[in-house]
Amino acid sequence: MKIFLKTEDEIELMRRANRLVAATLAELAKHIKPGVTTLQLDNIAEAFIRDHGGTPSFKNCPNPFGGPFPASICTSINRVVVHGIPSDKVFLKEGDIISGFNGDSCYTFCVGEVDKDVRQLLKTTKESLYEGIKQAVAGHHLGDIGWAVQNHVQPFGYGVVRELTGHGIGREMHEAPQVPNYGSRGNGLLLKAGMCIAIEPMITMGDRKVWLMPDKWTIITRDGKPAAHFEHTIAIRESGPEILSSFEEIENIEGHLY
Repeated sequence: MKIFLKTEDEIELMRRANRLVAATLAELAKHIKPGVTTLQLDNIAEAFIRDHGGTPSFKNCPNPFGGPFPASICTSINRVVVHGIPSDKVFLKEGDIISGFNGDSCYTFCVGEVDKDVRQLLKTTKESLYEGIKQAVAGHHLGDIGWAVQNHVQPFGYGVVRELTGHGIGREMHEAPQVPNYGSRGNGLLLKAGMCIAIEPMITMGDRKVWLMPDKWTIITRDGKPAAHFEHTIAIRESGPEILSSFEEIENIEGHLY
């Protein structure tokens, strides 16, 4: 397992890329409403990225189980945990929740009015992301991050998906190491300054077990209950974590719903 420490110049390039990711998600926030198709959202995202000099990094991403990912963003609705494929046949409905990402940031959005129990899931998952980030400090361990996420969500009776994790990030979208959302304090790989990782809690309202759908991309909860997913890209520093991605523009549009 090779883990690459990043230089300051490389971290600055990643910071710029994540600013475009944040702006893309904010642009999508303006269009998420009942009646919109997930393919429309994908088209908006791809046009926005290319108009700003970027390339959708997830489009044509290879899959060891099947074909490359066919779209620029993932659009994961309700029971879909991650990797939902945009379609012109999938319309957003009042009360849905949808997560989507490009690069390595993810945000779960509300579509219209959403049940308060689902809002609580989103709120708790988002909080757990920041609890995990607090532990992303040189001298800590990967287990500290997973423990913080797990410890925050399990008192609510939520499930922590085990089959999917965060990861290292740099020249490739997915690099070593894997960053689980569960673990024990003081266990796992020692974190060093210069490491860049994506922390991404994937939390279910019910049982943590998931299925891989026949398209070999879409991951859904087995019990059909909703899942939430939030993600930031982090640079690990001696002094503490630096968040390279941002939710600020999204929250300026959406307001602090949870």
